[in-house]
Amino acid sequence: MDFLYEKIAYLNGLLDGMDIDKNGSKEGKALLLVSEILEDIVSIVEDLDVEQEEMEDYVTAIDEDLSSIENEIFEDLDDDLDELDDMEIIEE
Repeated sequence: MDFLYEKIAYLNGLLDGMDIDKNGSKEGKALLLVSEILEDIVSIVEDLDVEQEEMEDYVTAIDEDLSSIENEIFEDLDDDLDELDDMEIIEE
């Protein structure tokens, strides 16, 4: 995200160098507004990126927990099936 902030800072520097007045021309107002909107968009995207990373960590933790539970359940099931197979062999 830093590269986006750098580009916006560069754009703002260009706009400052143009001495655009907020109360001046319509074009100047539009350019300044576009710059503000871009800053807001980058901020929102950065927040979404952080939330996505947190969600990925959460899903990974859930997946690991589920895997542990599956291993325990199926290990017990495999043991039970092995015992059942052994019992069938004895009965024959």
